[in-house]
Amino acid sequence: MSKIVVEREHNLGRDVAREKAQQLADRLVQQYDVTYKWVGDTLEFHRTGASGSIDVEEDKVRVNLKLGLLLSGLSGTIKREIEDALDKRLA
Repeated sequence: MSKIVVEREHNLGRDVAREKAQQLADRLVQQYDVTYKWVGDTLEFHRTGASGSIDVEEDKVRVNLKLGLLLSGLSGTIKREIEDALDKRLA
C-alpha cells in the first residue's frame, strides 16, 4: 500500500477552493468511477484499490490518497497527475 500526500497553498478563499475540489471530484467520477461525499470541508472519495480525501482550508488544499497493492506501482504517475490538477485549478 502506498500513501500520497499533496498540499498546495492558494489565495482563493475556502468557498472557491471548495468549488474547485467539487470540479475535481466530478472529473474523478467520470474518469475513474470514484464515489465521494462531503463531510464538512473534506471531500472523502473511494474506488476499488484507492481511497482518500481532499481537505479544503481557507488558504490551502491537501490531498491524502491511499493506493492498494495493484495501484501502488503507479504512485509516481498518480502523484504527478494530482499535482498538475491542483496547480491548474488553484492558479
